Amino acid sequence: MPVYLDHSATTPLRPEAAAAWMEVASSIGNSSSIHSHGQAARRTLEEARETIAATLGVDGIEALIVSGGTEAINLAIKGLYWTRNADSERPVVVAARGEHHATIDAVEWLVDHEGAEAAWVDLLDDGAVDLTHLDRVLAENAGRIAVMTVIVANNEVGTIQPVREIAVRAVAADVPLHLDAVAAYGHVPLDLRALRSETGATGATGPVAVSVSAHKIGGPQGIGVLALHRGATVEPLQHGGGQQRRLRSGTQDVASAAAFARAALLARAELPSEGRRLRVLRDRLVAGVLASVPDTRVNGAPLDGPDRLPGNAHFAFSGCQGDSILFLLDMAGISVSTGSACQAGVPEPSHVLLAMGRSEDEARSALRVTLGRTTTDADVDAFLTAIPGVIASARKAGLSERDVALR
Repeated sequence: MPVYLDHSATTPLRPEAAAAWMEVASSIGNSSSIHSHGQAARRTLEEARETIAATLGVDGIEALIVSGGTEAINLAIKGLYWTRNADSERPVVVAARGEHHATIDAVEWLVDHEGAEAAWVDLLDDGAVDLTHLDRVLAENAGRIAVMTVIVANNEVGTIQPVREIAVRAVAADVPLHLDAVAAYGHVPLDLRALRSETGATGATGPVAVSVSAHKIGGPQGIGVLALHRGATVEPLQHGGGQQRRLRSGTQDVASAAAFARAALLARAELPSEGRRLRVLRDRLVAGVLASVPDTRVNGAPLDGPDRLPGNAHFAFSGCQGDSILFLLDMAGISVSTGSACQAGVPEPSHVLLAMGRSEDEARSALRVTLGRTTTDADVDAFLTAIPGVIASARKAGLSERDVALR
C-alpha cells in the first residue's frame, strides 16, 4: 500500500469538498450574468467567499478568489509595489531569505523589470526571521519601502514566524505587510482583522494581505484567495472585466469556490484536535529516525515548542543526497520531498537551509516529511521500517559533487 508523506506539497481532496464541487459543477450559470441562472451561481459564489473570508478574519468583499497561492502572492507583492510607487518613489521590497520561490521569483522579477531593490532579511539557525536584522533593514531604508512580505510558516522546515512582532514593525515603519500563509493555513489560526487591531494598523499599511491556497487543506487544486484589507489596493496583474473590486478580472470558478469553502470550514473545526494528533505522530517519527539513523540532524524550530507546524519533520542526513533518499523511498512506495514541490526535480541545495547558515553539503542532504489528515500510525511505521536501509544505500552513493572514476 503506497504511503503518502508529502502533505505540504498537496493534501488529498476531502470527500466533502469533492461532493460540493460536483453539486455546483452540475449546475449552469456564469456568476457575472444577470439572468436567474447567473444569479443562482452568484449566490453560491458569494456564500463560499463569505465562508472562506471568515476563516481568515476578513469580510467577504476583501477575499479575492484567484487561481492559487502563486497568483495570490504575485498579486500582493507586485500589486502593492506598483500602487506604492504610483505617487512616490519607494523602490525597496523587504523579504526574508527563506521565502517560498513564489515570493523570491516575484521579488527578483521586480528587480529585473521594474528597477526594484530587494532587501533580504537574514534567518536565524532555526529558520525564524532575525528581528534584529529586520530592524536594521527597516531603518536603513526608511521612507523607501514599497512592501514587506513574510511567510507565516516556512514550507520546508516548518518554522512559524513571529508574525505579530513583524507586523508591529511594519506598522511603525508605515509599510504594507503581505503574509504568505499558504503552508500555515489549516494549521495556524489566521485572523487579519485581529492582527491589525492588535498592532494598531490603520489604512493601507501594516498587515494588509494574506495569501492562501485550497489544496493545502483538502480543497481542489487551482484555486486560492488573496485576503486584501478594504483600506488597501493593488494594481491588477490582469485586466478584462474587473469582476473582483476591479483588482482581479476573470470568470470565477464557482464549483471550486464551493469546494474550497467546505474544506475551509472542516479545517478550521479540526485545527486544534488535528494539530495534537499530528504532533504525536510527528514526534514518534522523528524519535524513530534519530534512534535508527546516526549522524542525522532535525532542522527548524524545536519540536516541543509552539513555533513549528505540527506535521512537519525536516532532516539532514549527512553524507548523502536528498534526491537519492527521495528516489529510494519512492521505490519502497513512500512519497516524501526534498523541499518545495515547485522546485521538484531540480537537484540544488535547499535555499532555506543555506539561509539558516548550513553548509552546502548539509543543504543538499535535506529530506522533508510532512504528515496530514490521512496519515496513520501504519504510515509512520512503514517510513521507520524503510529509512535505515534507504539512508545506508544513499550514503554509499554519496553526494553529487564527489569525483566519479570512469572504468
